[in-house]
Amino acid sequence: MTILLVQTSNQKQTHKSRPRISTTIMIRKTPLKFIFLCLSVLAYSSTCSTTSTTSHSSGVAKERAGIKGFFIFGSSLVDNGNNNYLQNSVAKADYLPYGIDFPLGPTGRFTNGKNVVDLLGDHLKLPSFIPVFTDPSTKGSKIVHGVNYASAASGILDDTGSLAGQVINLKQQIRNFEKVTLPELEAQVGRRSGGGVLPNYLFIVGTGGNDYSFNYFLSKSNSNVSLQAFTANLTASLSQQLKKLYDLGARKFVLMSVNPIGCSPMAMTMVMTNRPARSNGCVQGLNRAAHLFNTYLKSLIDVSKPLMPGSTFVYVNSYKIIRDIIKNPISKGFKDTSSPCCEVASLSEGGNGVLCKRGGRACAERSSHLFFDGLHPTEAVNIQIASKAYESDLKTEVYPTNIKNLAKSYVSN
Repeated sequence: MTILLVQTSNQKQTHKSRPRISTTIMIRKTPLKFIFLCLSVLAYSSTCSTTSTTSHSSGVAKERAGIKGFFIFGSSLVDNGNNNYLQNSVAKADYLPYGIDFPLGPTGRFTNGKNVVDLLGDHLKLPSFIPVFTDPSTKGSKIVHGVNYASAASGILDDTGSLAGQVINLKQQIRNFEKVTLPELEAQVGRRSGGGVLPNYLFIVGTGGNDYSFNYFLSKSNSNVSLQAFTANLTASLSQQLKKLYDLGARKFVLMSVNPIGCSPMAMTMVMTNRPARSNGCVQGLNRAAHLFNTYLKSLIDVSKPLMPGSTFVYVNSYKIIRDIIKNPISKGFKDTSSPCCEVASLSEGGNGVLCKRGGRACAERSSHLFFDGLHPTEAVNIQIASKAYESDLKTEVYPTNIKNLAKSYVSN
């Protein structure tokens, strides 16, 4: 198996007072068997926030689990507005009709209301919305319940998102956490040990779709790279970044699958270099890519367990949740599963087929629409994803358990 070589470049700093942090990824030609071994570095733990002095029969003290906050990494599906502060980024949602149903109005969330991480915060009773890293005011006591590093249009690979101007790729997001937030967090809680601080937090990672939509299927340089080789390289790169978080002290992870991007309104209008065939209203090439990535992503869990003892994690299959809505919309409370709720500027109009027109109209029945713009789901869909992520007992939706059980779990000191 030949793995795609990834050439990366330095990322622009997002805080004027923060030093520029260079990023590089070294991926070599690697057998697929070794890729799965490499992927096994992903881990999750069930450590906790409130210490207990109770001794059990084994004589081992345990901490009671509790989720104090989130650290969020990824792209627009979990971005709370980081790109608002990136001067040269065109991937922004800080204008109406985005946020039309959100308590604070347009904030940079790519939907009409709350996104999945907002809703998970509601389920876990976090006291506030998670602030974005690029906001200069995100410091001090504001970071105690977590920070959002996600950047719309970004991907796992460093060059994904270049068409959108300035974005923050996954490696840079994690570097921002390591170099800026973690020292500040340790100062706030009064402990220097990352292992003693971070197990109280969920590390939510939602990325990968843009690496296909805006990289693999658009770049001529990928024309001779098989989908399997590209996906193996992509998941190996992701594995390295997850291992980095683990080494920094992260123990509880939530991995979001890539959505069925081939069913989005964008996929119907986007001109791609390798245009896949359509079937049942969806671009099957994009969906095959998403499904393959999700298969690799889920496999990380089983392969990782023996190599990462004491770690715990949850894989959320938003792909299936959305596909179920598309297959049986009425039974799920939806009427429109193919068109955007807001006005989207087409390619012929100078748009990109994704973003809502600034100040454009939005549909009245937003709760019955699957898509708010050309790519992103409505709050109604996010509610279903978050609810199932939190408490579904179906392993086809969450694996190996749900976030509610993860939050209740105990771990030995």
